[in-house]
Amino acid sequence: MRYLGSKMKLLDQIQEVIERNHIEGECFADLFAGTGCVGDYFKSRYKIIANDFLYYSFVFNKAKLMNTGMPDFSKFTRKHKTGIFEWLNCREYTPDESFFVYRNYTPAGGRMFFTESNGIRIDGIRKDIERVYQEKEIEEREYYFLIASLLESVTRYSNTAGTYEAFLKFWDKRAEKDFVIEPLEINEVDVIFENEILNRDANELIREISGDIAYIDTPYTVTQYISAYHMLETIARDDAPAITGIGGKRGRGDRNSLYAQRTKAKRIFEDLFRQIRFKHILVSYSNQGLVPVDELVELARVFAVDGKVQVNHFDYREYQNHRSGSRKKGRRLNEVILYFEKDLSVNKSPLNYSGSKDTLLPVILKELPQNIDTFVDVMGGAFNVGANVAAMEKTVYNELNPFVYELMQWLLDTEKEELIANVEGVIEKFGLGKEEKEPYNALRDAYNRDPSPLYLYVLHMYAFQNMIRFNGDHKFNTPVGVAGYSEDIKQRLLNFKVKAPQYELLNLDYIQIPWNEFEKDTVFYFDPPYYITSAAYNDGKRGMKGWGLTEELELLRILKRIDELGFKFILSNVLEHKEKKNELLIEWIAENHYRVIDAGVSGWRYAKNEVLVVNY
Repeated sequence: MRYLGSKMKLLDQIQEVIERNHIEGECFADLFAGTGCVGDYFKSRYKIIANDFLYYSFVFNKAKLMNTGMPDFSKFTRKHKTGIFEWLNCREYTPDESFFVYRNYTPAGGRMFFTESNGIRIDGIRKDIERVYQEKEIEEREYYFLIASLLESVTRYSNTAGTYEAFLKFWDKRAEKDFVIEPLEINEVDVIFENEILNRDANELIREISGDIAYIDTPYTVTQYISAYHMLETIARDDAPAITGIGGKRGRGDRNSLYAQRTKAKRIFEDLFRQIRFKHILVSYSNQGLVPVDELVELARVFAVDGKVQVNHFDYREYQNHRSGSRKKGRRLNEVILYFEKDLSVNKSPLNYSGSKDTLLPVILKELPQNIDTFVDVMGGAFNVGANVAAMEKTVYNELNPFVYELMQWLLDTEKEELIANVEGVIEKFGLGKEEKEPYNALRDAYNRDPSPLYLYVLHMYAFQNMIRFNGDHKFNTPVGVAGYSEDIKQRLLNFKVKAPQYELLNLDYIQIPWNEFEKDTVFYFDPPYYITSAAYNDGKRGMKGWGLTEELELLRILKRIDELGFKFILSNVLEHKEKKNELLIEWIAENHYRVIDAGVSGWRYAKNEVLVVNY
């Protein structure tokens, strides 16, 4: 089948990349599946998740991934005493008002995509396929095989240069032949897995699925496939849409791909790479793509383990359509397959801090907007959220509490080996142990005489509920608890890092942040004290700023201001807790038409149902 961007000639190369990198797994996602040749090739080795947001592609993938080979159509054959392809090719049809192809894409409709006789046969066969399926003479997998066979056969009789954006002004020899439907070409295998075939926007889908290997083959150029293959979409859907223009194109609706828009392609790739939850990522692209290959590689590095991206080059002659021949003169293009291992790690902060969002991170990360140049963790605390957001340029951490700020500065700026040595040295020096009161109090007294981030960090590990609490004179006063240093904390110290290329630390009251000085694609994340809950760190009785009605109103005012400046925000909060409702917040959300997302339950001792409030 002639098809723009088909990977039929690259299948062995895709396999070569997989083998060379010793990529293993059970689940293979083909996210922009097209005519399904990649999934068909690998279906005997993996469970395939095939997706494309065009319906005709969905049909091709259903046909190839629901069948081990050509179906036998046993029920139909028993009833009609003949094979279904022989039966369809012998049928005679008389056109009526419902024969859409005949009435619109043949000379009868003023266009020359098909001869009149072939247009009649295409319409008639499509209607027969639908009828025998509705009458249960064929199974679902056979139904999709037949439609796909019809679509593939149609391409052999089309009076075009390849796509359906225009027809030839003279009859090509192949278009004058009498139409015959032939079985779809399909890879025959002994067994297939329980494959999933979907008809979704890939950037929405990736927020819901996960697996081992993801193959990405987006459009490279400005060609919109819904326009180039509108004929296949209409025949597959059999929906008689409104059409316009010389080409008789159906409306695109929401089927325009952002990957085929010059100003948006790179930005939508950013979202794809950020959200994809597959371990191994393979990306097909070319030197003629809208996004220069070197820029795509640099983008991928932000999301790759250790920033490593492998570039594999392959040459082959490009497919020609009616546009490309004169422009590129059939020159050879360089097809690349990028391979990288996606950094799926969640670097949990080594700071155990009240209200930390480590358990809610999967939801927060999934709900991030498509583009993030700068991410500002406005009330940073343990920095679990901001540190795990792969912003393109930088992440900003802000924390009002100077003691917590100094702790985070020390954790990020000190070499990992030095951190471990210093922490373990203090533990040994004071003889600390779980529930060991005297050594703990000795360390607490030493800290209060001569404060240091190192002493405070070790104290917080052994403190009651890991609380970092001070009295009115800013003396640390939390009693000893039942926790302490562990291998888990050691690994968190070693692994903790900021995923953005750069980070900046601020020690400000958040109301002092100069909001209007940030660049366009800045996202602000707020995790304030919750107005209808209570905690020691926000009661205003220990030399720190408290949180009450005045502060809640100020927060809502600032969030509204950020919205007016054109920035995106995410607010963590609770709407209800222990029979209390934050009526002020609820009314503010409704008044401004902000979106509320259920983020799940946080906290084990005082569990609460958290939400995210977003303005996008």
